Amino acid sequence: MERHSADVSANGQLSPLRPGAAGRRRKGTILLALCLAALIINIDVTIVNVTLPSLVRQLGATTTNLQWVVDAYTLVFAALILAAGSLSDRVGRKGVLLLGLAVFAAGSFAGSLGQTPGQLIAARAVMGLSLIANVFTERGERARAIGLWGATTGIGVATGPIVGGWLLEHFWWGSVFLFMAPVAAVIAGLIAWAVPTSKDPAAPPIDRRGLVLSSAGMATLVLGIIQAPNWGWGTAPTLVTIAAGLLILALFVGVERRMDRPMLDVGLFRNPRFTAASGSITIGFFTLAGFTFLITQYFQFVKGYTPFGTGLRLLPVASSIAVAAVVGTKFAVRIGNKAVVASGLALFGAALWWISTATTSTPYIAIVGQMLMGGGGLGLITAPATEAIMGAVPTEKAGVGSAVNDATRLFGAALGVAVIGSVAASLYGSRLGATLPTGIPHQAALAAKSSVGGALIAAQGLRHAGLPLPAHGLSTAAVGAFLHSLAGGCRVAGSIALGGALMALALLPSRPGVAVPPDGVEAGIDAALALDA
Repeated sequence: MERHSADVSANGQLSPLRPGAAGRRRKGTILLALCLAALIINIDVTIVNVTLPSLVRQLGATTTNLQWVVDAYTLVFAALILAAGSLSDRVGRKGVLLLGLAVFAAGSFAGSLGQTPGQLIAARAVMGLSLIANVFTERGERARAIGLWGATTGIGVATGPIVGGWLLEHFWWGSVFLFMAPVAAVIAGLIAWAVPTSKDPAAPPIDRRGLVLSSAGMATLVLGIIQAPNWGWGTAPTLVTIAAGLLILALFVGVERRMDRPMLDVGLFRNPRFTAASGSITIGFFTLAGFTFLITQYFQFVKGYTPFGTGLRLLPVASSIAVAAVVGTKFAVRIGNKAVVASGLALFGAALWWISTATTSTPYIAIVGQMLMGGGGLGLITAPATEAIMGAVPTEKAGVGSAVNDATRLFGAALGVAVIGSVAASLYGSRLGATLPTGIPHQAALAAKSSVGGALIAAQGLRHAGLPLPAHGLSTAAVGAFLHSLAGGCRVAGSIALGGALMALALLPSRPGVAVPPDGVEAGIDAALALDA
């Protein structure tokens, strides 16, 4: 098949260019620019996790602060993704992409200068606005180049903790955010030079009501869950906030059902295949985010690994996800999405229950086995569940299916950090209160209740003050309480994953899936040059 590049006509639409070596080189340059934009966004999703212990040590962040540092970015990301497609279509995809990278760079710079957890959380929320950079590759080409997108995401997931760990070994905590600002500027320059402009004047207007309601609902729900350990799970503030979040989301669904061209076609969820596939992805990333939030603290606070060592030791998760995603796609073609997705969720759930047995003396080789098992399970979920989503929607709604796929992944991750982090924080606080020895100075005890990192810092201060016995008692109680919280959090996540496996068995079709075309990379290059196709 003869392949053509594309250029931009006077009306802003893409038009064919003559084929040849120049066209092929331009294809490669454009694809490189788009992948680099996606790469830096995905690096930022994971780089912050290895930074969390440093934020405790250098900013005095509490567990609640850490949850918001992670979720401020992801929540804004998830809230805007459904509406961002219309924005890029109407305004112009290249301009929106460049604006997104500019916002990302500004947020990264601001984050590096934060002096308090609150300032960093605000900067992370601004960085989440860079979500619109992803939309440039979130349209029809993504379905045709899912393998390439997955590879880019996998590289970002794998390199984020390693890059972050290396920076923390050599510079201050803010360097993990600062380094991304000039990188984003370079990528923006490449895109401004190489990527053609395109837009669709006939695109539907932005669903402002839907955007406001979905954003407010998700943020309110997550607020109630994250603050629950501080307010109390059964108190009026917690219950009212969570109920308000659910009510706002229900209003969002009602508004979308009455619209002719909704931001989210909620009617799609009447299809059991679509619902089960979306739920499987939500559960997969829910459990992954909760696990990652806890395991990075376990590695640094309990095992004593350095930030860079922690990043390297997380590689088995990323590598197993990448390998299993390829294997899962092939198995899905032969035996169907139901068996593969259900097996992946069951495998991930079993791995989380295994991880819940971790102690101070658990050898790293055992943890490798746990991470390979869990990452392999998640890898089996992603591609087949995505194919099930795309296969359940009409061709003309492929963009909606892709947006839902991303929104469920991101909202699942935000909920995972909120729910699993809050469960762990509650278990940590209750166990520490029961095991904290008497004679601990009041200020040290208060610091210990904020997080295990705060407890270890307080214990170090007691040692320097010539109080070795209280210091030992405090650190022992804090580590024991954290292991208790790790076990409880992983068991909750594992149980949810196992429940998801039962859902997949009940609702996903058993017939074989559709293979990703072998020329998916080439198709993705073509599609990146023909975004209006």
